[in-house]
Amino acid sequence: MGKLSTHVLDTMHGRPAAGVHGELYRIQEEGRTLLRRFDTNEDGRCDEALLSGAAMQAGVYELVFHAGDYFASQGVDLAQPCFVDQVVLRFGIANPAENYHVPLVVTPWTYSTYRGS
Repeated sequence: MGKLSTHVLDTMHGRPAAGVHGELYRIQEEGRTLLRRFDTNEDGRCDEALLSGAAMQAGVYELVFHAGDYFASQGVDLAQPCFVDQVVLRFGIANPAENYHVPLVVTPWTYSTYRGS
């Protein structure tokens, strides 16, 4: 079986984003279901896979990163409301036997993502 992982990079400060709060949801017709909450470690990663084993299933998911709270905790003077606050990444897992790595590259004004390895 594959696994789902993430990594958050703070490109404003040029370092991994430690202490970013987030949630992982599964999206289905009846709505979204919270699967887990997480905080990134000193390397901007989670200490364990977000999904693995039998929990790794084909479907649609959302990662929600609390980027505004993170930058506020770093002492960044943010406009209110923040331009980039909660970053919601909706993505699909087509083959649960593969690894899905979903990084977030973020500043207070922009973000990007991609499917990593």
